[in-house]
Amino acid sequence: MKKNMGSIDKLIRLFAAIVLTVLYYMGILTGTLGIISLVVALVLTITSLISFCPLYFLFGIKTCNKEKN
Repeated sequence: MKKNMGSIDKLIRLFAAIVLTVLYYMGILTGTLGIISLVVALVLTITSLISFCPLYFLFGIKTCNKEKN
């Protein structure tokens, strides 16, 4: 897998994952919506850690620098 995510993109994803997780544990997102938010947070965290997004790959999007590829 070639990296297709830049550092700003990774930070935004991690921030969104943290927000979703905090909202769940504060009881703001509950039930099915809460579970879905945790799954989305997990996916965002994993994709930011490995710097690869399958959707970016399908659509040919790259947010990383060409030199790092």
